Amino acid sequence: MKKSILTGQAIKAYDDSALEKLEWKLAVQARTFRLFTIKETLDKLNELGIKYIELYPGQRIGAGIEGTTAYDADEKTRDKIKELLDKKGIKAINYGMVQGNTEEQWNQIFTFARDMGIETIVSEPMAKFMDHIEMLCDKYDIRFAIHNHPKPTRYWHPVIVASVIAARSNRIGVCGDIGHWVRSGLNPVECVSQLQEKFISFQLKDLNNFGVRAAHDVPWGVGNSNVAGVMHELRRQGFKGSFSIEYEHNWENSMPEIAESIAYFYRVAHWLVSLDK
Repeated sequence: MKKSILTGQAIKAYDDSALEKLEWKLAVQARTFRLFTIKETLDKLNELGIKYIELYPGQRIGAGIEGTTAYDADEKTRDKIKELLDKKGIKAINYGMVQGNTEEQWNQIFTFARDMGIETIVSEPMAKFMDHIEMLCDKYDIRFAIHNHPKPTRYWHPVIVASVIAARSNRIGVCGDIGHWVRSGLNPVECVSQLQEKFISFQLKDLNNFGVRAAHDVPWGVGNSNVAGVMHELRRQGFKGSFSIEYEHNWENSMPEIAESIAYFYRVAHWLVSLDK
């Protein structure tokens, strides 16, 4: 029986009934554990009880396997990553943040995603590539979610994102990073409301300060991101998709804070479902 490094107790599976009803998936953005290998990251996800991961380019694989999760990894390396994911019982559903600077690089990114069974690519693309990206989305049946970093970056404001995805394929939407909205001085619930039904995925953060670029992550529910309010608004919209935990603080020992965040997410999800009764 597996035991958690957090408590030494046997790992207890979460009650996924609320997430199943809402059609939500909770993942971890692998950058949360950027100081560790993919193998070590997957071990941590097993301890946390998380079944999904958002890979990012360039993380070392580990387990005696050379190479990284870069999109130009050769077929042998991709197969080894997939074997490792299967062994740990984790599914890679998203890939990002990733950027292509040529059409050929975008071709490689989408081919990598197809080969890895990834559902959604997360990026902040240059506008000149959007027609090519849309073609690749339809060709490979892969979704593409535009991510936001804090101002003054390319997609910092929801209005900008909305204008880029307007009239595009329904495979193109939004990856809302609520922490970066908070850093930009934007109310994340209002941002979610402005992008009605355009969301494919989220990267969740709760931050210790509002409107401060240097703000850092804190356990969900104790900061300024109003995670519960965001979840409530998404339930109202009928959102169906994934949330990635991207915890960028206490890099070497963030597991207790991540575990607290997961527990909070499940409590809110079950409360939201109870509103239907």
